[in-house]
Amino acid sequence: MNIMKYRKLYFMFSSVLVLISIVSLIVFRLVPSVDFTGGSLVEVAVEKNDFTVEELYPLLADVYEPTSIQFSGDKQLLLKGPTIEGSAQSQIIEKLAERAGTTEIIKFEIVGPTISGELLYKTGIAILLVTGVITLYVWRQFSELKYGVCAVTAMLHDSLILLGVFSLLGHFYEVQVDILFVTALLTTLSFSIHDTVVVFHRILELRLKQRRQAFEATVNDAIIETVSRSINNSVTIIVMLAALVLLGGASIRWFSVALLVGAIVGTYSSTFLAAPLLILWDEVAVKRAALKKRK
Repeated sequence: MNIMKYRKLYFMFSSVLVLISIVSLIVFRLVPSVDFTGGSLVEVAVEKNDFTVEELYPLLADVYEPTSIQFSGDKQLLLKGPTIEGSAQSQIIEKLAERAGTTEIIKFEIVGPTISGELLYKTGIAILLVTGVITLYVWRQFSELKYGVCAVTAMLHDSLILLGVFSLLGHFYEVQVDILFVTALLTTLSFSIHDTVVVFHRILELRLKQRRQAFEATVNDAIIETVSRSINNSVTIIVMLAALVLLGGASIRWFSVALLVGAIVGTYSSTFLAAPLLILWDEVAVKRAALKKRK
């Protein structure tokens, strides 16, 4: 069974997903939460829960315009939006009490623009550091640069698709990205690189045993031997995350969605992107070597 003969289709599929993600990020961008923009975060306990959060936006319109309202528990609401000043806090409580009954503040936080800017800066630095360290680590482990570059390319492919998915969710469903999304993004990097390293190790082992075999055939054999293991490992994670998405609380739902997308895309890319990229790299290297000999 030659899985790698369809690698052009895998490249096309990944290219389409990446293109959609890039276009979405350019056109729609991401919807940042107060973690990045600065503002207020208020968590309140309410007496009733027989209403939808959509009903609260017009109710609060006269005193406050939150960017996000969601249930964080059975009878708890989480409001995020611009900084609340002066008497607005008590006015918000009074308005909520009209629909939700007795209302009490559990938590009130203000995130300043300096803190949010620092968080954004540290997020970028963290991603760059992770990318650099993983490249060097994989390069050192396999003694060839192509392994490090292909692994990181697949990893960035996964991250870009995750960003694109949340850009679309932000546009159509007003889903915001916060510090939990950053955590999910960094976790996606580990999902991706874990399976990729497993596949690369098997490729290296088979190359040592079958030195005369064509590189494409070696990669194909490695994929066949590891794909069932990768899928089985990933399915256990995906099932757990799917349960969290469906049954978990509202406060972690989109965090769970981000992890779920990362797990699915990471499983796909390690087999159907990172490995084909190795073959492409090898083909280009062979062609260059042949051209040098002719010259």
